[in-house]
Amino acid sequence: MAIAYLGIGSNLGDKRENCERAIRKLAKIEGIRLDSKSELYCTKPVGGPPQEDYINGTVGIRTEIPPKDLLRILKNIEQEIGRVPSEKKNFPRVIDIDILLYDDEVIETEGLVVPHPRMHERSFVLRGLSEIAPEAVHPAIGKTISELYKGQRNESEKTTES
Repeated sequence: MAIAYLGIGSNLGDKRENCERAIRKLAKIEGIRLDSKSELYCTKPVGGPPQEDYINGTVGIRTEIPPKDLLRILKNIEQEIGRVPSEKKNFPRVIDIDILLYDDEVIETEGLVVPHPRMHERSFVLRGLSEIAPEAVHPAIGKTISELYKGQRNESEKTTES
């Protein structure tokens, strides 16, 4: 079975319930076993238009489902919860579920890039991942999640001090 880590976020409606609902739906999928779940954190939006804060968290799963099929399942869950597909990046959304890591695979296909291309730059992703998988290694960068998170926090401290 593969070990995968998913990012979950929402900034429309009942944000916390949207995330919890997505996690409950995930846990019911045949071929997916929910292993771990981070706390859900309130975070500021990154990019896009002015919008409400997000609730974000991460989950660890074990799965027999190949990455491309897993992505299809995640998109179906998003639609069931009320997400309307949009080509606009960083816009408000009822739910967003991303594959952050899938074993130690590096995947670059149309529609799916794993590890998530911006996860190492996003403190809100690394915070949740460091809670459930601090020793997981980013396969393209070669650093652990805890190292990446510590580096992100140090960068953030530098910018706030300036």
